[in-house]
Amino acid sequence: MPLPLADRVIQLAYDPGISPKGGGLPGLSVLKNVVNSINMFGIIAVVGALAVSLGVWAWGHHTGGHQAEANGKKGALVSAGAALGLGAANGIVSFFSALGTQVH
Repeated sequence: MPLPLADRVIQLAYDPGISPKGGGLPGLSVLKNVVNSINMFGIIAVVGALAVSLGVWAWGHHTGGHQAEANGKKGALVSAGAALGLGAANGIVSFFSALGTQVH
């Protein structure tokens, strides 16, 4: 005996049968390469921003420019946070993806 439509919709809501799988679309390796390059570009930009921020911090400290010193400190902190986020991006996505597979 076939299931009524309401039961099939409820069953579909619980398990649609979809899971991430590599190799399903052409160009996946190219997309991974592009994302890796963007991540590397971001890390290089963060290194430059950190160097500039540390320079502004030191310059503000030695010249008595409290505003420049504070801005250098903020820039250094933001750069460090950005480096942390860029470096941990793959792990963060992997963690939440694995956590999402456990939701029923």
